[in-house]
Amino acid sequence: MTSDATSAAPVSAPVNDWAGDYDIFDPQYIADPYGIWAELRQTCPMAHTDRWGGSWLPTRYADVYAIAHDIEKFPSGNGISVVPLIDMPDGAPAPSPLLTAGIPPISADPPLHTWTRRLVLPTMSPARVAEYEVYTRALCRRLAVDIRERGEGDAAAEYAQQIPVRVIGHILGVPEDMSDTFTEWVRDILEFANDPDRRRRGITGLLAFVQEAIAERQADPKDDFITELLQSEHDGEPTGVDVVMGMCALLLIAGIDTTWSSIGSTMWHLATHPGDRHRLVANPDLMPTAVEEFLRAYAPVTMARRVMEDTEYNGCPIKAGERVLMNFPGANRDPEVFPDADTVILDREHNRHLAFGSGIHRCAGSNLARMELRVSIEEWLAAMPEFEVTDPAKVTWAGGQVRGPRTVPVRIG
Repeated sequence: MTSDATSAAPVSAPVNDWAGDYDIFDPQYIADPYGIWAELRQTCPMAHTDRWGGSWLPTRYADVYAIAHDIEKFPSGNGISVVPLIDMPDGAPAPSPLLTAGIPPISADPPLHTWTRRLVLPTMSPARVAEYEVYTRALCRRLAVDIRERGEGDAAAEYAQQIPVRVIGHILGVPEDMSDTFTEWVRDILEFANDPDRRRRGITGLLAFVQEAIAERQADPKDDFITELLQSEHDGEPTGVDVVMGMCALLLIAGIDTTWSSIGSTMWHLATHPGDRHRLVANPDLMPTAVEEFLRAYAPVTMARRVMEDTEYNGCPIKAGERVLMNFPGANRDPEVFPDADTVILDREHNRHLAFGSGIHRCAGSNLARMELRVSIEEWLAAMPEFEVTDPAKVTWAGGQVRGPRTVPVRIG
């Protein structure tokens, strides 16, 4: 994460003008962004706000796609967080290796992006993901059966949020009992923009864990991703510890909340749309297109591109220091590209969604995320083909950089 100054204090006043003063952390936006995007596409497809240091919010597929591919004007190396980073407390590592190299490849531009992406791709290849599926399926089955036997449970907190964190831990070679700690750190970093203390706690906790894990594997190599990175080379030289640290942090941050939000949104959809659930149970051959449709309709991630000099896009004057939010979820609801965009169509034939981004920064872990989503649906429906939300008022969502449900209480039918 490239350090950037906290030039503007958080603003928490309610939004009255979505075109000129939006806030993606506003409760209304988190609860239901779809109507906001639909209105903006018609009236102001590139909204602007001075909140959080200033940013722009494209809502059309064509704009999000074009900006994602324009890495010269809109680079990633200046920071990808949707809000300014916080100042680290006294006593934190200085300079932190994580803050020195960023979290490549997602936060890097070429050439750093190019060779670090090449390092991670083998770990996320279809063949390797097929190996991880064995662990993932056993995990999902165990979690689903536990909820079924109790007759009720939380499809978000007790299922969706338990899967990616343990799968990532399995890849990194850390014990399952760290999963709750990882979950708290990632939530601290991504969800609590208005709470600097929580964000500091998440960052410092993550830094300390990764530093210790790297030191342990330098002394005693293991059969895991951290060791693979430490033993890798670039241009004949060992990969630097700063890069290894950033890549491990990326796997924890990007591989946990994003995927559990997709799984949780899908569980919520199946609980509240019995027609889709029954159709998927009766026709499991729909699973490949259904997975893509869930990814499209409930894409969780909004990234950022921060510019360092004044520029413009389609007549919009973007000032130095401002961000352009890569609104992949909004692009996926654009009716110009997806007919009946706000309707989940399990057999949607043409589905070039941007849930994993686009261009050179397209998610390197897409194979893993797809597998986790597919297996989580399969094992849940095998254990509980009939279930429903117990109380819609108790369903809660988190949002901002990553949007997804945090509680989805269900009863088994």
